[in-house]
Formats: sequence, structure tokens, C-alpha cells
Amino acid sequence: MTTEIFYKIKYKSPLGNITICCDECGKNIVGLWFEKQKYFASNIEGNLTENNKLQIFTKTINWLEKYFTGKKTKAEEIPIKLIGTKFQKSVWKILYKIHYGKVITYGDIAKQIEKQKRITKMSAQAVGGAVGRNPISIIIPCHRVIGKNHKLTGYAAGLDKKKKLLQIEKINI
Repeated sequence: MTTEIFYKIKYKSPLGNITICCDECGKNIVGLWFEKQKYFASNIEGNLTENNKLQIFTKTINWLEKYFTGKKTKAEEIPIKLIGTKFQKSVWKILYKIHYGKVITYGDIAKQIEKQKRITKMSAQAVGGAVGRNPISIIIPCHRVIGKNHKLTGYAAGLDKKKKLLQIEKINI
């Protein structure tokens, strides 16, 4: 966790209000949360100051507009900065690589962590905890993570939003 000044802006999405947050220099997104989302801004330690004049926010809102109209987007188009534990960041980096229209299971992520860390067992539940605390929803696509047997499981903003995000990407679960 870091203590500094962060800037925020509100965006009215088709699925509800979203708060977008960037770092002090205004160059990287550090948070994107639906209103009343579980763990809202939990990775931010510092002041959140409203600022609707930053180019990073315009770029992110344009990306979201494109996304919500069903156009294929790439996470790499938006500069981000991860704020979290080492383990959380390792999980979020895997999420970041899930392509538009694709899904992965918590178990698949656990297997990738096992390989990276050269360990024999990684708990899918531990992975789920890190996925749930993803601070940059949609851009880091935690909604693309599903349970084994292709079951829809938790989403910090609610399963209803997860279903709608998957529908936007034409993913049938």
C-alpha cells in the first residue's frame, strides 16, 4: 500500500456508476470500481481528489465506451499501475492476459502460479481471493474467470454485472 494523492472521476456506464482512479502523476489507472463494489478502493491509501481534466481519464472512458458497445478491446491500450501484494499482482498479471471473449478457471490460474513459483500446490481459493480484490475491473478482466465445469462464481461487483459483461463479449456460460 502506498500513501499519496490519487485522482478520480465518475463514469456512468450502461451497468451503473463506475469510479476510475489514477496515480498522482495522472499517467496510470490504479482503480476502476463499480459503485458499492466489494473492496471498493481497498488498494488505495491516500486522498482521492476529483479531477475530470486528465487525459488518462478521457482515454479510459473512450475505451469503456468502445467496450460497452461490444467492440473488441485490449487491456494493453490503457496504462495501469498495480497496487497490491506480491501474490495479488502475480494473479492480476495473469488476468491481464486473458483475451477479449475468452474465459479461464480459478484452477487454471492456480496451475500457472504453481509453474511460475515452482511449487506443487496452489489453492484455487487463494487465487479467488486475489481475483476478487482486483482493483481495475473490466480492464483487468476478472469477470472472465469462472469456476470449474464452467460455472459462474463470485464477482466483487455482483454476479448480475459479471453475466452482463460476459454477454457483451458474447461469451455463453
